[in-house]
Amino acid sequence: MIQPMLIYILAVLIANYTATWFIPLPVFGMVSVGTLVFGVTFTQRDRVHRFGRRPVYLMIFGAAVGMVLESLFLEVSWRIITASFIAIILSETADTEVYHRLLKRPWMQRVIGSNLVSIPLDSLLFNVIAFAGVFAPAMLTAIIFGEIVAKFATGALAALWRPRNDHLSHQVAISG
Repeated sequence: MIQPMLIYILAVLIANYTATWFIPLPVFGMVSVGTLVFGVTFTQRDRVHRFGRRPVYLMIFGAAVGMVLESLFLEVSWRIITASFIAIILSETADTEVYHRLLKRPWMQRVIGSNLVSIPLDSLLFNVIAFAGVFAPAMLTAIIFGEIVAKFATGALAALWRPRNDHLSHQVAISG
């Protein structure tokens, strides 16, 4: 349980630190470097689901504390931290609740089903809060679209990697 929690928290912090470093994606718009890391958080959170809702919400709280420290010590903009915090709270809560409704489904169906809700919600909330008024609407739309594509891609890659004991996650999650 600790490993996916630490990967999640570290990915959130790296994503916030690099949230304003953009690279162009052919056809798909712009994407921040942080998004390429942040996509992993959706699957890491799904791995923690096997232990129940409480550890998931504890992990999200741990990331929030880390974000505050990151803003204080690494001078990450409060606008980025606020956007990240709001987007994480709302999108991760939605993801958690959808995931728990899909517990009897196979791993990939749970991951894809919950990500279909949380990834677009996270991308829209974060970018509108962080960058509204900073970028023109067309650029903001390109960033949101690019981030949705990148998060689905990195989340899918992370979901394909299954730890040796991950086959037990379905049973633990249902009984827990």
